Amino acid sequence: MTPDKDARKAAIAAYKERKAPAGVFALRCAASGEAWVGQARDLATIRNRIWFALDHGSHPVKGLQATWNAHGREALAFEELERIDPDLPDYARETALRERAAAWRAELGAATV
Repeated sequence: MTPDKDARKAAIAAYKERKAPAGVFALRCAASGEAWVGQARDLATIRNRIWFALDHGSHPVKGLQATWNAHGREALAFEELERIDPDLPDYARETALRERAAAWRAELGAATV
């Protein structure tokens, strides 16, 4: 194998073995004051996924899509609210994500993403 292939294989293996930062996030619209709260198994990638869907007019949360269409990208802010312990077993992490997202929704009076 060439050094480039070895480096690529090592980078792929490291990415697959990393512990993704799971947690709860909020989207807030400065123009309308609306907020949405969601949970993600990987906080590092969820913002890009949501922005992509909104850019293409295909986000499943119609209220969020309407706010994006009305006020634009600049009005919406992504905020990481809380991280979940990466060492929790999968089932416990999923439960913690659901419970913490519900608590944040109640606290902020936010809708679900």
